[in-house]
Amino acid sequence: MLLRLPTTLPEAQECLTDGAIPVGGATLVWAAWQRDGFPEQAVSLREVPEANVLGAGELGAAVLLHRIDERVPEVLRRAASGIGTGAVRRTATVGGNVVGSTLRCLLPAALVLDARARVLAAEGPFETDLSELLAKKPLLLSLRWNDPLVSGYRKVTEAPGGPPPLVVATAVHATEEGGQVLRVAVRDGYEFLSESVPCGTGTGTDPDPGTDSDAVLDALWATSIGALPEEAREVVREQVVSVLERAAER
Repeated sequence: MLLRLPTTLPEAQECLTDGAIPVGGATLVWAAWQRDGFPEQAVSLREVPEANVLGAGELGAAVLLHRIDERVPEVLRRAASGIGTGAVRRTATVGGNVVGSTLRCLLPAALVLDARARVLAAEGPFETDLSELLAKKPLLLSLRWNDPLVSGYRKVTEAPGGPPPLVVATAVHATEEGGQVLRVAVRDGYEFLSESVPCGTGTGTDPDPGTDSDAVLDALWATSIGALPEEAREVVREQVVSVLERAAER
């Protein structure tokens, strides 16, 4: 197998035109290639600057998980820190996790950030939404987002060998109209749910934050999130109340 290491987008584009297969951090594809056979060519973006950005509302696909730090929102940082072991995080990449993994541990965080994907096709780079990224799986260059006011993340501990643990990601964003919107994303098994509901004016003058939280939760339960099992809904409730309280303190 020939591993190609382009240093520019045009070089990476040429690799795709030649049929090279994206390798990411190789933590997921290597075992499959050993079982099913190696491709003639693979391509890694680890030398491409556009795939190594970190901070200022953008995270490159070639960034190793252990490098994700305070330059990104809390929800994304905590999601990355809980993936696998330290050895895995020093090898696995953002792109490999979001696009190449069935677990997609970073996806709930990306969903509540309302992230967009910058991708590279044989025709050149372009921006798309996460649903198209996952459906068509073009080569991911980076994720881009507008920073939330606050965000949160919880990964429930599960017994080894069982289904993927429940993940709940939350974020509160300011709207152009001066209000706020709550975004919630849940990984339940191998299924992903993502919903958003209004959650306040952002004035911090609500005399009864508890009532406001109850109203936001009522709106959230009317979405697909409300169909979750009771145990999962309780985790969602705790995370929503926490992130709303933190948003009200800003």
